[in-house]
Amino acid sequence: MNCNCPITGVTAGLALLAYLIGAIPNGFLIARARGIDIRKVGSGNIGATNVYRSVSKSLGLLTFALDAVKGALPAILFPKWAALCGGGALPDWMPLLFGGLAIAGHTWPVYLGFKGGKGVATSAGALIAIAPAATGLGVLCWFLALVGTRYMSVASIVAAVAVPAAGWWLYRDGGLVLPVALTVLGALIIWRHKGNIVRLANGTENRFEFRKKSETAETAKPSL
Repeated sequence: MNCNCPITGVTAGLALLAYLIGAIPNGFLIARARGIDIRKVGSGNIGATNVYRSVSKSLGLLTFALDAVKGALPAILFPKWAALCGGGALPDWMPLLFGGLAIAGHTWPVYLGFKGGKGVATSAGALIAIAPAATGLGVLCWFLALVGTRYMSVASIVAAVAVPAAGWWLYRDGGLVLPVALTVLGALIIWRHKGNIVRLANGTENRFEFRKKSETAETAKPSL
């Protein structure tokens, strides 16, 4: 790949592209293909959990996978492209920049008036590339919390605490940039779940169903 543009220009262009990729509203588009405005059913969130509950299990899993990919690709590929175009190595924090912008795009997508998802799947995708060991521990904690409580929100919040905690333990010798970035990201995810936290406190939060209920039961259940 040949490129004569300055590294600052390449980085700026890729940074914008990372945000725009992250802003692609996969859940909204997948639900719309089925004739459903995901913002008007279930929790109203465009993320994978609401697609899983309100559209179908398989499409919810597809949404999660696509949201994770749009976080992983900028974090993995964009630093390499920027370095190749600039003819030299880039700072170690470049994957954080591109992954973080993809997460910001998902959370505040320009295509939907800056009203997006909670960023869990996109964060997982980006962090697999940036901090795989901490992410692996976070995924384990997420799974155990989900199985133990059947609250997706609780599992996501637990993971948002576990990943930064693991980051401070695993990466502290490499400087403060990565542990601090993981802490900020975890705080953002918890803040995006503030509505879920209120519902948990009130006892009105929906539990995650591992198996879809029968069509009759789904029809009889009023939309929230």
